Amino acid sequence: MSLLAETLRKHTTLSERKIKTVVAAYLPFATKRNQVLLRKGDIANHLYFVEKGCLRVFVTDESGNQFTRFLIEEGMDGTAFPSFIQRMPSSASIQCIGQCEVLRISYTAREKLYNAVPEMEKHYRKIIEVAYVDAIHRIESLIAMSALERYQLLLKEKPKLFQQLPANVIAEYMGISKETLSRLKSKK
Repeated sequence: MSLLAETLRKHTTLSERKIKTVVAAYLPFATKRNQVLLRKGDIANHLYFVEKGCLRVFVTDESGNQFTRFLIEEGMDGTAFPSFIQRMPSSASIQCIGQCEVLRISYTAREKLYNAVPEMEKHYRKIIEVAYVDAIHRIESLIAMSALERYQLLLKEKPKLFQQLPANVIAEYMGISKETLSRLKSKK
């Protein structure tokens, strides 16, 4: 049983027939360790579902410094949403963190899926709403919380990330340096 089917059963009221239709619309996508799935400047043509592993959506500044904007964890759909929705070049890149198992659906196939399974439009809207709310919470934490408070919150809400992800990705996601993260870990 795929994690996608399991997730749809958990978060929708779709019939088994419709779940099979949705799962069939997502295609397995072979990835390599740390592969970049979308490069800055390209249009995000796919929505990814992570069966195993984690993807990071990140931006790069003029100096080449990378900042993780969003994590697409196991059991989640995600992409560079502004580019995917607006059909414009992405300001972000998407990369596998380590080895991942990924399914993907193209923008066009997703639009066709709405005709075959109209309930999916509501499901995708919920996904985007959750991503939006998560982004707002993250922005607010970067503005209003200390590094220690952000570390404690992430440790409480997503402890699994600390075992799955390299320290540099966690530090980027928290908006701190790797050295600061190391100091915070030692204070536990």
